[in-house]
Amino acid sequence: MTVKRRTFVLGALSGASLLALTACTNGEPEPTPSPTRQNPTVPQPSAFWRSEWTSDPFSRGAFSYQRVGSTPEQRTALRQPLGDRVFFAGEHTSETFPGTVNGARASGHRAATEVIDIAEPGERIAVIGAGMAGATAARRLADAGFNVVVIEGRERSGGRIHTLEVDDESHVELGAAWVRSSSTNPLENELDDAGVTTRRFNYEWEHRTPDGAVVDTGTIGPDTIVTAIDWASEQPADVSMAAAIEGSADLDDRPNEQGISEVDLVADYVTTNLVVPTGAEPDDLSAWYAPDATLSHEDDRLVTGGLSGFVDGLLDGIDVLPSSAVASVSHDDDGVTMRLARGESLSAARVVVTVPLGVLQSGSIEFDPPLPFSHRGAISALGMGLQDKLVLQFEERFWATDATVWSVVDAETELPLWFNVEPSTGDNVLVALFGGEDAERLAELSDNDLVAAALRSLEPFVADETEEDDGS
Repeated sequence: MTVKRRTFVLGALSGASLLALTACTNGEPEPTPSPTRQNPTVPQPSAFWRSEWTSDPFSRGAFSYQRVGSTPEQRTALRQPLGDRVFFAGEHTSETFPGTVNGARASGHRAATEVIDIAEPGERIAVIGAGMAGATAARRLADAGFNVVVIEGRERSGGRIHTLEVDDESHVELGAAWVRSSSTNPLENELDDAGVTTRRFNYEWEHRTPDGAVVDTGTIGPDTIVTAIDWASEQPADVSMAAAIEGSADLDDRPNEQGISEVDLVADYVTTNLVVPTGAEPDDLSAWYAPDATLSHEDDRLVTGGLSGFVDGLLDGIDVLPSSAVASVSHDDDGVTMRLARGESLSAARVVVTVPLGVLQSGSIEFDPPLPFSHRGAISALGMGLQDKLVLQFEERFWATDATVWSVVDAETELPLWFNVEPSTGDNVLVALFGGEDAERLAELSDNDLVAAALRSLEPFVADETEEDDGS
């Protein structure tokens, strides 16, 4: 059963009316029904893969975000070392590039430099976490002559980078898969040097009604968000994006001839450009520090050559202990002791902790002495966004469009955002991204139920006879 989702209040609607993705209308004017296509059929995929970051105990989410009331300075507080013994890295400690692979990599370099500046030559250094931040720190430290051991809770390295090898030439990225602003992103050159291929991905959006009619969304979505952020910047205290939209928007809830109102268009834009990219609901996301949802993606590239291989290369020759979840970290003037969940203990002179923010928030690692209030306050204040991915492979193309980014302007759509990678890769592959409450809800579905929901969500893009005749 489809559940209506995501609500936020818009003061522009009458009184304290509630804006859902299926906003109520006053019944006037009556929309002209779109012609219903007869039995649009999406074929069964030949293969599918899904991520599970929302439920994964070693991530507990996809990436950090600025929760309403939090500040970027709390990321700086979170990376402060403890007594020259415990150091912190991870995308959640990056003020400049939070929530990104680039931020994780930069944080690993920064933490390693902090250790190198004070450690004695040849010391044993532990790194907790074999993701991008941990692998980067470990490589720097090993190259500097330290005795490095990496402790990883999963059976594999990579953290929230997870590549599945389909065959010798094809890979599926269930985690990070994009290089943003590639021409100015140093990661692009590093991937190229490591033999990890990326391909240009042209963002060409197409929005459709549930009946398959193409929707001209105009600029009301980005315009509303820009206005909301500007309005929030003038408030005496931080507010949520939901409150900022409520306080600044003047939207019409009356449906047009396609049955779509301004409210619907803004809700669709919020879902696809804020909720999915951040993993946060509008009433949780800071308006003071919200990401710019209007940024161009013209320079983005899609990773197609196996991003996990880059992390594995960084860890080459370094001692890695897989399936070794850390339960506690104790430190004093003499060094650091880490107790594993299975009961063993390890000692080192210093440790770099790179576990995700969601793991720190869960309290699954006990620190002795307890973390300072500055660290605990930052961990509590920042948000951990929920985002997951479903990748579907088909024997033949069934869709009617060459657009690369799809959405359905409808509250009942279970998977609202799709990426068509065929133009970039030549493969008949569609990728769904879903965040926030959608990710939490869909994480509870079985594989079969999730795929069934995905196929229903793709029905508006099935080519009908007219589109086929037009050569679309």
